[in-house]
Amino acid sequence: MKESHEFHPSHFIPPHGGYRNLLAYQKAQIVYDATARFCERFLEKRDRTYDQMVQAARSGKQNILEGSQASGTSKEMEIKLVNVARASLEELLEDYRDFLRVRGLRLWEKDSKEALYVRKLGARKDSSYETYKPFIDTRPAEVVANIIICLIHQTNYLLDQLLRQLEQAFLKEGGLRERMTRARLAARAQSGSFAPPAQSVPSPQTRNPRQKS
Repeated sequence: MKESHEFHPSHFIPPHGGYRNLLAYQKAQIVYDATARFCERFLEKRDRTYDQMVQAARSGKQNILEGSQASGTSKEMEIKLVNVARASLEELLEDYRDFLRVRGLRLWEKDSKEALYVRKLGARKDSSYETYKPFIDTRPAEVVANIIICLIHQTNYLLDQLLRQLEQAFLKEGGLRERMTRARLAARAQSGSFAPPAQSVPSPQTRNPRQKS
């Protein structure tokens, strides 16, 4: 029997945390793994860029995860964290462009045959880091950097789509306070307790003796 994940109106914390099913997270994880291997192959550990690139890649992945976990109680926080992920990957993208530029290496055009081939690989349903690993492990720095640039573009496209969906969901459903209000009203409607409780009037025996009748 399948577990039901339908969001009942009397519950104000919706199902959340399914980040592993997000295509944006899956792509960001590939970018992180590929970046870790790229830095290991082509940068010195003492180079500040090494840590900066790995941390930017990690931030892209982790903030999607954290946003998904936070979404149950704060759509605002989810949107903010996904934005942080997007910004981190943009920073990483610039690091790869700089790597190519300062070394006089070629940056692939968007519609070059190489970029189209990487895009085709990414369109596979079973695409994972293993799809790209043979290239990441064996190709020269110029090729590997360009492959990861293509992957970052794909991830950023998915994050932009995710942000638009989150914005629309927030406009439609509101945040936690609005959901709590709807849940409270739904609970009252079910119990028939919309009418406010009648105020009790103290009996003469319980009145303050100083009060005049």
